[in-house]
Amino acid sequence: MNMEHMNQICSGKGFIAALDQSGGSTPKTLLRYGIKENSYSNDEEMFELVHQMRTRIITSPAFNSKYILGAILFKNTMDRIINGQFTSEYLWEKKGIVPFLKVDEGLAGLEDGVQLMKPFSDLHGLLKQAIDKNIFGTKMRSVIKDANPKGINKIVEQQFDIGKKIFEMGLIPILEPEIDIYIHNMEESEKLLKYEILNKLSTMDKDVKIILKLSLPTKDNFYSDLINDPHVVRVVALSGGYTQSEANEKLVHNHGLIASFSRALLQGLMVGQTDEEFNSTLTNSIKAIYESSIT
Repeated sequence: MNMEHMNQICSGKGFIAALDQSGGSTPKTLLRYGIKENSYSNDEEMFELVHQMRTRIITSPAFNSKYILGAILFKNTMDRIINGQFTSEYLWEKKGIVPFLKVDEGLAGLEDGVQLMKPFSDLHGLLKQAIDKNIFGTKMRSVIKDANPKGINKIVEQQFDIGKKIFEMGLIPILEPEIDIYIHNMEESEKLLKYEILNKLSTMDKDVKIILKLSLPTKDNFYSDLINDPHVVRVVALSGGYTQSEANEKLVHNHGLIASFSRALLQGLMVGQTDEEFNSTLTNSIKAIYESSIT
């Protein structure tokens, strides 16, 4: 484990950028960026276009360690090159930003009010590749669609079981049991989720460390006890469909919670912008998210 990475994530000021849109979400990401689906004819062309977008973001002067502690990558991005270096190596060596890797392979079908992660095809092999490319940690997402105790228990069990394997490989896992912000019983889901997480934390070996990525809570500082748990390096928040201004407004009222935004971070960026326009938009977004993260 890279202790320089750990110190930055644990005690640094800033947020974690989520640049990990995968195959299923990439077309929507490109469309919001101004690239229509008829602009590419296969997955390889699509991933090349999204890598061009991510390269533009990562190489922008706005994207720097003054505001950004880490960045989460999709495997396809990890395997590609930016200015002669693998993306993860460029992030740390040129930008001073800690690289993470999304490792889940998408969501299973809805059952008991939740969507678990699909079975992993070769987690061990993927983690070895991540270590070879100097990745510090991982991220994996599942989704809660209803305040169903059985389903939420299953999600937390799966996240922590796989997280333990990841930690044993020398990487810090980001566990992301997302609560859909549009469900009618979000507050009850939050209570059930926190209860299950606290139970799991209470049984963990004292040396095990994780990061939690959670939906912005309905009540301010609801996750303060998770933030203060000795097993938890950081608790980060996903934007979850909120606009950037909405997400920032919610975040600023949650002391110690920092952002790990995806869509909200990229809001307003367009392929047709000049470099000056692009960098200005990104600068404003990063500064606003940073200010909301350091409350």
